[in-house]
Amino acid sequence: MKGFFIRATRITPSIYFNPQKGLLDIRGKSSPENPLAFYKHIHESIDAFGNADTPSLTLNIAYEYFNTSSSKCIYILFKKVNDLRIDRGKTIKVNWYFEEGDEDMQEAGEDLSSFFNYEFNYVEIPEIHVLGEMKEEEK
Repeated sequence: MKGFFIRATRITPSIYFNPQKGLLDIRGKSSPENPLAFYKHIHESIDAFGNADTPSLTLNIAYEYFNTSSSKCIYILFKKVNDLRIDRGKTIKVNWYFEEGDEDMQEAGEDLSSFFNYEFNYVEIPEIHVLGEMKEEEK
């Protein structure tokens, strides 16, 4: 199973998936026109990860913003991760990062975690840094 990296855009988050290390990192804004198409590869990769020998999966999630249609895809992602825990016995760790003072994003993580029986670690950070996002001077 191969990992992948998707560079952030102004409307999609960066995504880094390393199945050998059991790491999924998502950072940035999520408001694509077709979130089902954008998240499809991620969902399929998590399904395939169920057959990998890696015993655990760590999710580092740092959304600056996500729209309502993305929230459904994010829920599906966490449902698939929950299925890995239940059906495949994988250990799941979620680090939910949110910017200092962003109560809405903290509550979004808390609301999402209430649907599943695995712990979320909430980490308040000064500012979200997106992998692959271009700096102003590079544009």
